[in-house]
Amino acid sequence: MTDYRRLRVALLGAGAVGSQVADLLRKHADELADRAGAALELVGIAVRNPDAPREADLPRELFTTDSEQLIVGADIVIELMGGIEPARTDILLALSSGADVVTANKALLATHGPEIFDAADQVGASVYYEAAAAGAIPIIRPLRDSLAGDRVQRIMGIVNGTTNYILDRMDTEGSEFADVLADAQRLGYAEADPTADVEGYDAAQKAAILASLAFHTAVPLEAVHREGIRSIDRQTMDAARHAGYVIKLLAVCERLADAEVDSPTGEAISVRVYPALIPREHPLASVHGANNAVFVQAEAAGNLMFYGAGAGGVQTASAVLGDVVSAARRHIAGGVGVGESTRANLPVVPIGRVTTRYQITLEVSDEPGVLATVAGILSEGRVSIATVEQTLVPAGDVAPGIARLVIGTHTAREQDLSDTVDRLAASGVVGRVVSVLRVEGN
Repeated sequence: MTDYRRLRVALLGAGAVGSQVADLLRKHADELADRAGAALELVGIAVRNPDAPREADLPRELFTTDSEQLIVGADIVIELMGGIEPARTDILLALSSGADVVTANKALLATHGPEIFDAADQVGASVYYEAAAAGAIPIIRPLRDSLAGDRVQRIMGIVNGTTNYILDRMDTEGSEFADVLADAQRLGYAEADPTADVEGYDAAQKAAILASLAFHTAVPLEAVHREGIRSIDRQTMDAARHAGYVIKLLAVCERLADAEVDSPTGEAISVRVYPALIPREHPLASVHGANNAVFVQAEAAGNLMFYGAGAGGVQTASAVLGDVVSAARRHIAGGVGVGESTRANLPVVPIGRVTTRYQITLEVSDEPGVLATVAGILSEGRVSIATVEQTLVPAGDVAPGIARLVIGTHTAREQDLSDTVDRLAASGVVGRVVSVLRVEGN
């Protein structure tokens, strides 16, 4: 190996991803040095318990509980602890010490991203976070760099592997949600407490990051509309399949023309996460198992698809090490780091202002005049019917004489649709609103 300048690398956290990063840094030191233009010396790993078992065989002398001492002597700090604290404090310390930071911490960036990026700008450092949005899939650099001269119109992403695994098995096998969730937990795809995944919190954090990059606007996490997948049952899946759709938990980030917003361009953005119907011929419909995919629509570049593993220790480590190489190259080249572009300041509108198509599933009395009443309520609410299918609910599922209506709508405004569904539920002819799903990807 050529005699390179040596850069000191500090690692915070040695879980599934951190252990793999440390192992690969050591195993491929010569190759990484050739690519980076600098020798990358792993000088220490800060952990809570140095004696805990690890997924990789790492020298005991690398471990320390003194993260502060490790950070202040490093050129590059890799944060893989997760959570908000002490990750936030440690990253701010690293930046103030002049180090570049590599992180996969989506929760931290979604809640404290502006503070962290501002701290980096103050000292001319850089923050790299390719692994924070979709694991091994390279999506951060394309949005931040490759598409910086274009106008991204829309992003639709399957960015949570756990929910995709669950929904995919429900679709292909006809399984129930609870059964597949139990299997996912047994296989390690889902945590013992799966709330962050199945309720959409994880996907919402990633959506905030992607939207901030795509639309050059700081998107606070609280502005992201979020719904989970617990309400999806076998009957809902069957109805979707029969209509030619597959159900996916989508992160949707969209540029909108909105005359109601106070914006110099008359534009706004919507950022939302929810289970949605996707036509089976759409590229996202073919994303199976625990994989992720991000579908980008740009004004000049057109449609772009990024697909691959959204999680996993070694897969995510690949994205982290790519960032480490980029950080090392910046150190060698010198100069200040490249800051985040968030100067567009587009307003984020509430979901009530979004327009899309819907599939509404209702349980109603199997009596004359019910369909006419339902159609009248929809018409009064400015929701136009595109398709209607009625089936009797199998005996034993509910009381006798109950029919299921699956209604497809034309494009409608979310607030109108929501108000109309409330009126349907209170109408006396609707026994239960089974589900309301948006239709995306057309």
